Amino acid sequence: MRTLILSVLTAALVLFGVLGRLDVARFPEIGPTTARALDFFGSSDDDAPTSDASADREAFWRTESGIPEAQPIGVPTSFADLAERVAPAVVSIQTRGTIKLGVPNLPPGFEEFFGGSPWHRRGMPQERKTGGEGSGFVISRDGYVVTNNHVVADMDEITVLFLDGDELEAEVVGRDPKTDIALLKVDPGDKELATIALGDSDEVRPGDWVVAIGNPFGLAHTVTAGIVSAKNRRDVMRPQSQSYEDFIQTDAAINPGNSGGPLIDLHGRVIGINTAIRSNANTIGFSVPINQAKQILPQLRADGRVTRGWLGVQIQGVTKEIAEQFQLDEVAGALVSQVLPDTPAARGGLERGDVIIEFDGHEIDEWRDLPIVVANTSVDSDAKVVVIRDGKKKKFHVRIGRLEDPEQVASTSTKEPGTEVFGLRAQDITPALAEELGLDDTKGAVVTEVDPNGPAAEAGIRRGDVIVELDRKAVKNRDDLVAKLKRSDESVLVLVRRGANTLFVPLKRAG
Repeated sequence: MRTLILSVLTAALVLFGVLGRLDVARFPEIGPTTARALDFFGSSDDDAPTSDASADREAFWRTESGIPEAQPIGVPTSFADLAERVAPAVVSIQTRGTIKLGVPNLPPGFEEFFGGSPWHRRGMPQERKTGGEGSGFVISRDGYVVTNNHVVADMDEITVLFLDGDELEAEVVGRDPKTDIALLKVDPGDKELATIALGDSDEVRPGDWVVAIGNPFGLAHTVTAGIVSAKNRRDVMRPQSQSYEDFIQTDAAINPGNSGGPLIDLHGRVIGINTAIRSNANTIGFSVPINQAKQILPQLRADGRVTRGWLGVQIQGVTKEIAEQFQLDEVAGALVSQVLPDTPAARGGLERGDVIIEFDGHEIDEWRDLPIVVANTSVDSDAKVVVIRDGKKKKFHVRIGRLEDPEQVASTSTKEPGTEVFGLRAQDITPALAEELGLDDTKGAVVTEVDPNGPAAEAGIRRGDVIVELDRKAVKNRDDLVAKLKRSDESVLVLVRRGANTLFVPLKRAG
C-alpha cells in the first residue's frame, strides 16, 4: 500500500509539472477538466449504440475555403485578410460545472488513508461550482462545433460565444478523451452560421506558415501567427504512455483558453486543433492534426463515441541490437513481445518475435505507428499484416476486432532497456511468489537484486522482472538461467516478463 501511495503521489508531482511541465492550454479555473491521458484502451460503455461503418465516415464539413492561398516570399506582409475571413467561424466557449472537494494536495480517492477530509467531518460543503473557458470552431451550418474534450468534459453548462456577440447554449454530441476531441451542437435558429473548411494535415510541412485564433485568458478572437515547427510529435502528454498522440508542433502563440481553437493554413483551412502548450517555453504548442479528427468526427456525431480496431498484441520498439538479433535490414517496425490469447492477432497467425513492418498498406516505421493505424482500421475488416519472422518476410490476413473493454489492450509498450548479462541476482519462483507476482506457473527466474553500478542496472533491469526465455528457449528455473548464461555467446536475447507485459531484451556481456 505504501508503494502504491508513493507511486501515485510521484505521478501527481510529474503531472503537476516539477520538471519541464506540459500544461493543457486551458483556463486556470477549469477545475476537473484536466488533460486526459491518451491510451490504447477501449470504451467500457457496452450499451453505446453502433452505426454503419460507411455512414460513420461520411464528411459533414466542407474542405474548400474559397480563399486564395497567400504565397509569401519571406515573412508575409499581413494575415489580416485571412483572419477577417475565418474569424466569424471561430467561437469562444464558456463552461460551468460542479467538482467534489477532497483533501487538499492529495490525489482524488486517497482521503480515506488520511482519516477523511476535515471539511467533510465539519459538515462543510463537499462540492463547489467551477467554470472555464476555451475555444472552438463551427464546421457546419446546422450548428456542429469542434473543440477539445478537456474543455467540456464533466461540465454542466456550455455556452458558445460568436464574433458578433451572439450566445447560444450547446450540448455535447460526443467526446473522445483518447484524442482530446469533442463535438458540440448548437441550435442556430434563424442565425446563419459561418463555417470553416477542414484541410489536409498530411500535406502540411515543417516551415509552413500557420495562424491560430482563439480565446486565450478570455481575450476573444485573439490572432497569432507562426510556422509549423514539427510533425508527428509523440510522448508529449505523458512520455512512454499508451497513446494515440501524433501532434503538430507550432510556434504560433497558444495560451490557456486557446484549447479547441483552430490552427489554420494560408488557404484558411483548419489543419490542427490547438490542444497543449509547453509551460516552460511559450513558443512550443501542440495541435491535434485535423486528419485525425476527421477520422472520428462522423462517429462522434452518429454514436457519441469512437469505435476502434483491435489487434491484441503487446509490442515494443526495435533497437539496433534487436535488429541484429532478429536479422532485420533496418531499425524499423514494431516487435511483437506477446500475442494475447483468443485475439485477432492469435487467430491470424501472428507470433511472439514477429516484427510488424506493414499493416493494411501502411508502413510501420516505428512502434508508435502501429496503434494509430490499428485504431483507425474498421472493425471486422480484413487487414494484411507483413512481418519479418526468422529473417524472412511473411504475410498474414487478420480480421480486426473491436476495442471496447479496458482489459483489452490494443497495443502496449514498456520502456525497452538494453540490459547486460551480469550485475543481477535471481531466484526460483515459488508457488507463493508466483501468486504474489500474478504468474500462472513457477517457470522462469525472478530478479531479486540489481547492482546499482552494474551493467544490468545501467541497462534498466529491475528487481521483480521475470526472465522466461534466453535465445528463444524457455528458462526453467534459476539454475537453468545461470547455466544458459554461462554457455551464451557475447550477446543473448532475453524475454522478460514485467507485470502484465513481456518484452525482448538483447544482452551483451560486460566488457
